[in-house]
Amino acid sequence: MSVISSVSITVPATTANLGSGFDCIGAALTLYNEFKFTRLEQGEVKITVTGAEAERVVTDESNLLYQAFVKFYQHIEQTSPPVQIDIHLGVPLARGLGSSATAIVGGLFGANLLEGEALSQLQVMELAIALEGHPDNVVPALLGGCRLAATGVENEPPKLQELRKWEICDIPWCQQIVPVVAIPDFELSTKEARQVLPTEVSRADAIFNAAHLGLLLRGLETGRGDWLKAALQDRLHQPYRKALIRGYDVVHSAAVEAGAYGMVISGAGPTLLALTDNDHSEAVARAMTAAWMEEGIKAEVRSLCVDTQGAKSIGCGSFRKTKNEI
Repeated sequence: MSVISSVSITVPATTANLGSGFDCIGAALTLYNEFKFTRLEQGEVKITVTGAEAERVVTDESNLLYQAFVKFYQHIEQTSPPVQIDIHLGVPLARGLGSSATAIVGGLFGANLLEGEALSQLQVMELAIALEGHPDNVVPALLGGCRLAATGVENEPPKLQELRKWEICDIPWCQQIVPVVAIPDFELSTKEARQVLPTEVSRADAIFNAAHLGLLLRGLETGRGDWLKAALQDRLHQPYRKALIRGYDVVHSAAVEAGAYGMVISGAGPTLLALTDNDHSEAVARAMTAAWMEEGIKAEVRSLCVDTQGAKSIGCGSFRKTKNEI
């Protein structure tokens, strides 16, 4: 293990839930935040921010990226070094694309690289989940791809539970499925989106979502449009959250009429995510843009791909493989 003076990394945006996969499934997308960490000889943290909405990011010790950086050193029982952090934003803030997850993963991942990878990928992942509070964004941001996260076996001996708190399942994503994100020019806080959810659901709704999550996994793997059209339905969160997103129904209808399999809320919103195929992706993007414009809302609509690498050091690849590799 060797200490490094400077590292530059990228962390992808993520889309969580995918409809029926509420709070357990997420996918990394080809949209990125970039972070550079440089050790300083002395002094306090120095943070610079560039890119869209840079003026909205705090540059003191309350910065989420820096808090995750410090948390890493607390975990390994060391004092965090003075550091220069340069941030370039490519992931919109508070839009349901995992911007906070990029900061948490970025701070932990960057610190781990500076310390010559003192922790395994599994350990960094566990720390990221603990900081975020749930796995659906931080896991794909760290690992890439589409991932399902579930807690480990509850009745195992305590030592085994501690070693394996989470089970992470890689979800195959058919290359013919294109994620189209429509990012509006307004925000929706995760807290507000959580507050509208019921504290209890019926047995019928729980069964509905369990069945449709299973169908979603097979639809993503095979690319079968008929399965995806049904699988993207949800009864646990979207019926309640869509009222917070102006124009949701109009944009949904426009996307489906243009050839999308369906449309869901990305994360807590307000970004909307349509899944379609290569032949219809441009038409779907145009239709979603036009539908929101008719509602008086400007939106940036982009056809993306699923990022398969996750957090990585620029020019140096991602985590080395270890015996604790997931």
